[in-house]
Amino acid sequence: MLHITDELVDAHVTAADAQTTLRESFLAFGRGDAAMQARVRTEANGVKLSTLGAVIPTQDVVGAKVYTTISGQFSFVIVLFSARDGKPLAVLDANAITRLRTAACSVIAAKQFAIPGSATLALFGAGIQGRQHAVQLSRAFPIEQILLHDPYVSADAIAELANACDVPVHVSAPQPAVEQADIVVTASRSQTPLFDGAWLKPNAFVAAIGSSLPTTRELNDVALARASRVVVEWKPQATSEAGDIILAAKAVLPDEKLIELADALAMPADAPPPGHHGIVVYKSVGVGLEDIAIAGLAYLRVTESAGMSTRALLQETVHAPR
Repeated sequence: MLHITDELVDAHVTAADAQTTLRESFLAFGRGDAAMQARVRTEANGVKLSTLGAVIPTQDVVGAKVYTTISGQFSFVIVLFSARDGKPLAVLDANAITRLRTAACSVIAAKQFAIPGSATLALFGAGIQGRQHAVQLSRAFPIEQILLHDPYVSADAIAELANACDVPVHVSAPQPAVEQADIVVTASRSQTPLFDGAWLKPNAFVAAIGSSLPTTRELNDVALARASRVVVEWKPQATSEAGDIILAAKAVLPDEKLIELADALAMPADAPPPGHHGIVVYKSVGVGLEDIAIAGLAYLRVTESAGMSTRALLQETVHAPR
């Protein structure tokens, strides 16, 4: 069985490939050709174990992601199986996959709803996910400036982000950042809303990806009330994990406003084009379909690169060069 390291994932899976694969996987899920297993969390004495997974016959893969959370730090592993004969294919160090897939999903949602000429990105949080979102979005849209709000970010980190995105990064207070932004990304660990939704532009796209606990939220009711729709990866998981949804007043988030990403991607050809939906919120908690789809892609790319038969690969462990 293969061991695919984070370095191998970084070497063989591009953000563009991840976006394409995730779009196809969500469309397959919407057709009933794939299924997800919801996250289960188990905890004792401050040590948390979480599991989630998916079955994706269209990619010939089945898998589960397992990870620990200790003192706020995560460590991820994915076990991948063949959907044809059930045999194990690979174990993947999934930190790189987690970093990649979250931002890739935000990009495919943004391409569906954000203004195609989006030029200003407001970024709340410059951690791993915040940086990855800035990089992927700056490649997918003609971003001209990033307005960053992160009280803990260093000058070196700001310079590195600007270099990675090839656009200027300016430290900003929340209000001017949101008021100017075509796209807003919240990638924080805040337990309370980060800004007043009244500040959003009338056609802003918001990717809220930092909170996946039912007791925390990054958006207030005003932002949700102004949104024409709130897009989630999968309703059963979003409505049980996302504090932004659970803590919202029912009046601002009626059932018909909440739609799944698969349905959003399958909109009919006569639907309004991107940028003509008003404010759209994409609320992500991370689902198993994303992890297994990218794991399957990584397995395919690594095996293609190795140029070996599946039988031979099952007998070897492939490591990235150090």
